[in-house]
Formats: sequence, structure tokens, C-alpha cells
Amino acid sequence: MTDTAVPARAKGLGLPAWSWALFQGARDPYVILITIYIFTPYFVTTVVGDPVKGQALAASAAKYAGWGVMLLAPILGATVDRMGSRKPWLAGVMMLLIPLIFSLWWTLPDGSGLQPMTVVAIMAVIGVLFAFTETLHNALLLPAAGMARAGATSGLALAFGNFVSVGMLIFVLWAFALPGVVDWSFIPKVPMFGLDIAAHEQDRIVAPIVAVAMAIGVLPLFRFVPDVPRTGMRFANAVVEGAADLVNLFKEARGHRDAMIFLGARMFYTDGLTGILVFGGVYAAGAMGWGTLELLMYGLLLSIVAVGGGLLGGWLDGRLGPKVALRLEITGVIISQLMTLGMTRDTFFYQPWPAADHAPIWDGPMFRTMPEIGLLLAGFLAAITVTSAYASSRTMLTRVVPRDRVGVFFGLFVISGTATSWLAPMLVEIATEAGKSQRIGLLPISGLLLLGLIGLSFVRGGGRVDHHDD
Repeated sequence: MTDTAVPARAKGLGLPAWSWALFQGARDPYVILITIYIFTPYFVTTVVGDPVKGQALAASAAKYAGWGVMLLAPILGATVDRMGSRKPWLAGVMMLLIPLIFSLWWTLPDGSGLQPMTVVAIMAVIGVLFAFTETLHNALLLPAAGMARAGATSGLALAFGNFVSVGMLIFVLWAFALPGVVDWSFIPKVPMFGLDIAAHEQDRIVAPIVAVAMAIGVLPLFRFVPDVPRTGMRFANAVVEGAADLVNLFKEARGHRDAMIFLGARMFYTDGLTGILVFGGVYAAGAMGWGTLELLMYGLLLSIVAVGGGLLGGWLDGRLGPKVALRLEITGVIISQLMTLGMTRDTFFYQPWPAADHAPIWDGPMFRTMPEIGLLLAGFLAAITVTSAYASSRTMLTRVVPRDRVGVFFGLFVISGTATSWLAPMLVEIATEAGKSQRIGLLPISGLLLLGLIGLSFVRGGGRVDHHDD
């Protein structure tokens, strides 16, 4: 990793901070390889065999996971805060999570392995457990880095997450997807480890890879990151007092009109942003008929382009203020979504484009037609605007709350990002089943984004801040 890939202050971080950051590098590939680009699209198009029905089932899994996170994650965080020690909780979660992720290997294409509804149940449980790891991981940041180094350590963790995810995409592309497809000297002639392409083992192998990476990546955290001392409080008492803490949090936030309106708007547009991420690969697989090779390259290119989104968000915040930046970014996401839905194998920007009537653009192994190029461009726009919207959201909160209460409102910020995480998947599930179409199924995502955009218009503040006013 180059020096530019990590925060400048990261060089001065101690082993606990690096160990904490490394765990995010081990966690994040689950989202990229399993949820978005490889396993879930494979499940939808090959195992289920019907992109419309498969999209509805994938949405159902995400919906159930969202319900679980909404009900359990906030109280888990508050309870753990009262009990003190985080590592035993994290160990218990990981002992459940890792085998469940590994088990997805047995999702066979002929239906002889895990049944589709079993996979839905497993994915829902994984989604809840994965959210728990995020809560517990974040709760160990200060013990790992201290207040002064928390920002640098958090930035390092995000860099690790992106770096490892992109590295795994490249590895799977090189080791499993390209062999036998291209005759390039640096590509193996056959898939590594003797994988059977006919059995879609190149799609299923990402589950064991992610599970093993997660198991290895958490070990330095357990070894080198100090835990919070135990308080000795009984579990039942911790739950009761933790719930009281949450109630007090909301009570304290009352009276801050603009902050509460912003958090409400954020619930809607964050659901939309999450929906874009969760269902982007599923739509691409179904609408374009893309397999592992195309989805890997699609994910790799979008992950690289997304880096520019973070930079754009910071630049727009400084030039225009986070409120205007967010409105532009969300508008861009909506446009990207409408562009995406205008692309299928035989449709280019909603106009018929029969493949038989148009010669391929080039003779390469992928992205050979205009609809595919159009979908790729729409994905680029989504990657940039989604990432920048996430970045601007954090800045926006700091502009609409009292400076001495930022910590309190960031607690609500986290809750607002998960409280309705089930809404987008539920709406996608309903719309997909009702409309019998992937396109129709994804339209509610734009509706959620639009509601968030409208909500932002009622928020006062969030303008540009000059350096001398800071």
C-alpha cells in the first residue's frame, strides 16, 4: 500500500490501532464479494434461475436483516456500553458469522445443496450478525487508538477496507474468471485449485475466501487491541439501563429542529443509497445476463471510480456547503438510477436496441455492446455520487447541531442509518413481485431518494463555512 492510501498520521499509529483497522479490511469484502457483485447475483440468476423471482428473494433477505438490525443493534450497543467488555461479545458473534458465510459454498446451481429459502434465511442472519460486528468494532476504536488518533485510525480502516476488497476482486478475476476465457500470458490457463466452472465454483468460492479472511483478520484485534474493563453489571440490568440511555438520547435531541429534520431525511435517502448498492449487481446480472467475469470487472471498475466520490464530496462541501452538495449528489444518484433502468440486453436508454441489428463495439471478452457500455457509465455515476453523498452526510450533521452536542447527535446519526434499513428491500420485494419486473421492482429506490431530497429542503443551515469562521 502506498503512502497515499492511508492518512498521513497513520505512520505514527501503534500496533493496537493497526490491528483495529485491519479488521475492517477483513470485514468489508463480505459486502463487495457476497452482497453486491458475485454471490448474490449468482444466487438470483443461476440458483433461482429467474431474475425477477431472485430479486424478490434477495430483497426479502435484506428486509429481514434490516428488521433484525433495527430491533437489536441499538440496544446491543447501549447494553455493551453498560457492561464494558466488548471482546467476548465480538468473539461470540464471529463464531456464528464465519461458519454461516462459509456455508454459502454449498449453494449449488442444480438445487441439490442449500435450498433457496434456506439461503435467504442464512443471508438474513448473516446481515444481522455483520451489523453487530460493526457496532462492536466501532466500540473498540478508542481503546485501540485513543481520542487523538481516532480519526487517523478510522481513515486507515476505510483504506484497508477498500484496498482488500479491490485486491480480492482482482484475485478472483485473475484466478477463476479469466482463465480459459482469454489467452493472456499472465493469466493461468485453467482456474486455480481445479475449480469446476460448470458447477459455478468460481462464484461459490468467494464465500470460503471471505470467511477465512474474516477469521484471520480478527485475530490481531483480539491479540493486540485492549478491551474496555468489565463493569460487573448483570446482563439484565445492562439491557434496562441501556434502553434508558437510548430514550434519554432522543429526549436530549428534542428541540433541535433542523438536526431532527435532517436525520429524518437521511433515513429515506440512506435507504435509497443502500438499495443502489445492494441491488446494483443483481440488476446487472439479470438485465444484461452478466456472469462472474463481467460482474467482477464491473465491481472492480466501480470500486476504483468510487474513490473519486469521496474526494468529490469533500470538494463540494468546501465549495458549496454540505446541504447544496447533498442535493446535487442525491440528484446525481437518481439520474444514475434512471439511466440504469433504461439499459437491458436489448434496450439502450429505454429505446429498442436488438443485439442482432448492431455489431459489437469491440472483440474483447466483456462490455461489447452499447447497452453494456451505457450500464457501465450509469454505474460510474452511481459510484461517484453515492460515495460523495455518504461523505457529505457526515459533514452536514456537524453544521446543523451545537458543537458541544456533536457526539450525542452522531449517536442518533448511526441509528438513523439503520432504523429503516429494511424499508428499501421491502419496497423492492413488493414492487418486484407486483410488477413481475426487475425494472419496476427498483423504482421505489428512486422514490426514497426523492423523499430524502425533499426533506433536505426544509433543513436550515448546512451552508459553506469559510476557514476564518471555523
